[in-house]
Amino acid sequence: MKLATRRHWQNYGSAMRFAVILSTFFGAIAGAAIFKPPLLGAAITALSGLVDGSVLMALIGGVEIFLPRTRLGRWFAQRPFLAALGFKAVLYTAVIVAVVGGQLGPRTAVLCLDGPTALAMAEQFRTLQPGLMATMAAYITLLLIMLRQSVQIVGERTARAIALGRYHRPRTEERFFLFIDIIGSTPVAEKLGALSVHRYLNRIFQETSDPIDDFGGDVYQYVGDEIVVTWLVQEGRTAAKPLACYFAIEAALAAAAPEFERDFGTVPRLRAALHAGEVVTGEAGGSRRAIVYHGDVMNATSRIENLTRTLGHPFLVSEDALARLEGKEVYALQDLGPQSLRGREAPLRVYSVAER
Repeated sequence: MKLATRRHWQNYGSAMRFAVILSTFFGAIAGAAIFKPPLLGAAITALSGLVDGSVLMALIGGVEIFLPRTRLGRWFAQRPFLAALGFKAVLYTAVIVAVVGGQLGPRTAVLCLDGPTALAMAEQFRTLQPGLMATMAAYITLLLIMLRQSVQIVGERTARAIALGRYHRPRTEERFFLFIDIIGSTPVAEKLGALSVHRYLNRIFQETSDPIDDFGGDVYQYVGDEIVVTWLVQEGRTAAKPLACYFAIEAALAAAAPEFERDFGTVPRLRAALHAGEVVTGEAGGSRRAIVYHGDVMNATSRIENLTRTLGHPFLVSEDALARLEGKEVYALQDLGPQSLRGREAPLRVYSVAER
């Protein structure tokens, strides 16, 4: 099973567990408050909530997690934010009305319970304004979907860091930075035009998303035809994740090569550089907040990426980055010696890295 597929199923399992716990918990609270005796009422509504929550998450969560990785999902991702949100609102509301309004949970409770008191309470629960319950479920679901859509604009890690205030006060960190440059985007622009080159680059960025997520990378930014990916050193060092990420991206683009050739008449090629060191990380901005990094590491990584043109090797890694990686022995390393970098006095030793 591919890493991406395994990760998606793990996320799906986590979402299902979350839905089961949340719906059962709130169902039990509601039942204890409404019915007498409260313990039996809690059992009835907890069972109903468990059924409804599980079915809704199985359907809606499945769409949210698995659809974006399909051709239809990639097309859907290109729609405007409000259009995508509106389509999901209609689809998910229909699902919620069918499940909650159709009283799937209460009907299941009636079938599973025994005893006249329990059956009487379950039948009473079925009469509790299913339309109102469906409306509440739809409202909560749409709020969560809107939050998810908004988080995807800035990235999950960035949104989480801002929400938790992790970088409200700047701090120093040791980080890897991987700069990936798309070769040949300028000729594509001249051949196909600016709109088509945007589609071309966006398609590449979509293909790189899963490999970056698979190896725990965080997309810092897209700059023109370049992707900047970062890891905390303690998170990226195991199994040389930044190196594995780069080669997984190459493999993903190679697998999609026939589609690129058909749609754009060219196949993307990459050159990249990896460096590591200390940076200052903090929140910045006013009306738009972002996590930014300051330090010589960023400039040095850009200079190393420029060396790929003169040294003729597509993937260069600094000695500083290699020293912080574990498991790099599985790759073919070629020592290219100390290299002078523009704007930097001391030369930096770099290596060419390839798969064995």
